[in-house]
Amino acid sequence: MIRDRVSASGMVRGAVGVPAPMVLIVDDECDFVELLSTALRFAGWEVCSAVNGTSALAAISAYSPDVVVLDVTLPDIDGYSVARRFRESGYDQPVLFLSARDAVEDRLAGLAAGGDDYVGKPFSLEELIARLHMLLRRARTAYTDEPGRLRFADLVLDIDAHTVHRTGHQLWLPAIEFALLRYLMVNAGKVVSRRQILERVWGDPDGCRGHVIDNSVGRLRRRIDKYGSPLIHTVRGVGYVLRSPGETR
Repeated sequence: MIRDRVSASGMVRGAVGVPAPMVLIVDDECDFVELLSTALRFAGWEVCSAVNGTSALAAISAYSPDVVVLDVTLPDIDGYSVARRFRESGYDQPVLFLSARDAVEDRLAGLAAGGDDYVGKPFSLEELIARLHMLLRRARTAYTDEPGRLRFADLVLDIDAHTVHRTGHQLWLPAIEFALLRYLMVNAGKVVSRRQILERVWGDPDGCRGHVIDNSVGRLRRRIDKYGSPLIHTVRGVGYVLRSPGETR
């Protein structure tokens, strides 16, 4: 039996007893949320929902969902602002925008705000579920196999020893490129903007220009691509993303 717990904030916690993964649906169209929630529960997901940006932020804190499905048009805060607040609060899990606003500029705005994917309405439920699973796989590709170590594909970064290896070859990276690679690996599969890189790697969002980042990424790319397939990819007008070999977007 499925029971729902409804809080005063407007959040609905569903599918009690169903194991992870959990998805948070943020949309103010209640009928749509109910239909999508039912379909996702049937597909084996645990579901919670929020009707506006304020309750979505509360749901992130309360439930720490594995992935978020986020509408752009919300009654209190637009979806782009909600995504940015997710990231500012430290939520690093994937965010998928699901919206009737499907122009190229809308998609780019969603990625720039911290989104990982963008699906336009109307949509195929099968495709949406496949995309959600793909986002989870991406989020789990970069993992810590022991304290102080990150792994992505055939790339291994040891934080404590300050070393990087790929296919058995040690790569010698200057400090800024090491920090840049670490940031990309922690956010593997997620497009990170140049501003995010400036804030998290350089520590100064206004202290240097975009070409400094581009040059550093270019040098880092040449070093790691020497021993394998390309891993760092450019998303025009947005930033960069670390993707597994053979993965397309």
